[in-house]
Amino acid sequence: MDRDRLAFQAAPAKSSTAAPQVDGAYNISIGYLRAFITVLVLAHHAMLAYCPFAPQPPVSLTAQPRWWQAFPVVDTARSDLFSLLVGFNDVFMMSLMFFLSGLFVWNSLQRKGIGVFLRDRFLRLGLPFVLVAVFVAPLAYYPAFLQTGATSGFAGYARVWLSLGNWPTGPAWFVWVLLAFDCIAVLLTLLMPKWCDSLGRLTAPASRPIAFFALLVALSAAAYIPMELAFNYLRWSAFGPFTFQTSRILHYLVYFLIGAGVGAYGVNRGVLAPDGKLVRRWPLWILWSWLAFALVTILAIVASTTHLGSRAWETGADLAFSLSCAASCLAALAFFTRFVRSRVKLFDSLRDNAYGMYLVHYAFVSWLQYALLAAPLPAIAKGCLVFLGTVALSWGTVALLRRAPVIARVV
Repeated sequence: MDRDRLAFQAAPAKSSTAAPQVDGAYNISIGYLRAFITVLVLAHHAMLAYCPFAPQPPVSLTAQPRWWQAFPVVDTARSDLFSLLVGFNDVFMMSLMFFLSGLFVWNSLQRKGIGVFLRDRFLRLGLPFVLVAVFVAPLAYYPAFLQTGATSGFAGYARVWLSLGNWPTGPAWFVWVLLAFDCIAVLLTLLMPKWCDSLGRLTAPASRPIAFFALLVALSAAAYIPMELAFNYLRWSAFGPFTFQTSRILHYLVYFLIGAGVGAYGVNRGVLAPDGKLVRRWPLWILWSWLAFALVTILAIVASTTHLGSRAWETGADLAFSLSCAASCLAALAFFTRFVRSRVKLFDSLRDNAYGMYLVHYAFVSWLQYALLAAPLPAIAKGCLVFLGTVALSWGTVALLRRAPVIARVV
């Protein structure tokens, strides 16, 4: 079923040579990078309850603003370190996920045809999204209801939940948006059958990673800055269970389509060539990613404090966001392409279960955070316990569920 074409997941490697396999075959570095980003998502959500900027617990789930949808549980223990890590993740993590998800879209479309491609995507993305929305999300947000001090039990929670006006799904928003992007790729294929080949040639030059970086920054900034100025970066849109970060939706589409172009040209050619300049200069890209993050952090703080309301400073912070996002994405790609060349059994298991872990982890995060509310521990200890517990429980649960062939076929 070509699992290596799915977001976060890849099929077992056909061989374990010293370098990633070419084009259609399994690519070890991309498979493990997908798994790593999934673990990063788990860490991100585990740390949110302990960040200094986390809001106070809600007095009611229906009261505005509904920050509890991003912070199901809020602890009094806080850590500035977690704030820094969450900020760094927030800049690039989801963009890289969409880029990785786009890498195999064109090859999959060409091989399967539009009909089979759409059928597979609705099975592997649409069905899990519905199941997560119906079962996992309400379970994950129940601790938020308990933290309001409510004593009406699950029946009272159900009444409040159904009165919200929308259906929060937590991190599963990524799954439906990815399905929507796949449908856009299909529409582009119908209108312009060679669109991805042309985009691949545009992103191809292996000897010019700076040119690729500039292209990525320019396109993403053009998509992001007008949206951020219109809606601001905190705005989320919700239509029933379909939610997305309003200012970043076109930015994410750019990363998905650029990923599709890179994949069409060849995962082991062009900018991601194992012997290319991007990979050889991985230390410089990591250094640049840190510097770019420092830049966006400084500009964002200034734009939201000293120069609050200044469009010029806000635009500068938005441009720095685009720079930092692209730099961190390329640094991660360069590092994994350079150093991940052979398989490890433990990482194979993580890779195979990563998609399922993404789907179920939010419930484990919120309940572990809730269980530790009264524990006399520092924020660092609580965050680490929640993270490790979430990884272990999510990994074990999904590995057990995937023993059923019908579930393994989907996740």
